[in-house]
Amino acid sequence: MTQHQYQQMIFVNLAVSDLDASKKFFTELGFTINQQFTDETASAVVVSDTIILMVMTKEKYSGFTKKTIIDSTTSSEVLLCLSAESREKVDELVERAIAAGGTETGEKQDHGFMYGRAFDDIDGHTFEVAWMDPSVIQD
Repeated sequence: MTQHQYQQMIFVNLAVSDLDASKKFFTELGFTINQQFTDETASAVVVSDTIILMVMTKEKYSGFTKKTIIDSTTSSEVLLCLSAESREKVDELVERAIAAGGTETGEKQDHGFMYGRAFDDIDGHTFEVAWMDPSVIQD
């Protein structure tokens, strides 16, 4: 009998101004859309097997909270950080985000063993992309 190991997932919920534009932006970064969890009010953007972005219209998003939805172009709600397998993959993803309509934010961070850049998506949500030399990570 094979024992199944549970992999915890994260679902990041983001309010967006234009759902179709947001879906286009994220697919241009190389992510995919899970049609099973997509309709006219929300879309599941698959980043990896364990990371899903739920991009939602502000109306849909407001059904999950009683708090005011901030303007993510002027206020920070969260900083999301995605790992990358190399420095080149960091640069590749950030450049794809810029080409898709996002904007680079902040300065490149190069500490030798760790390298990162950041971009804002078309709604102003900030994504950091970071690589860390695996030889410096201790078990």
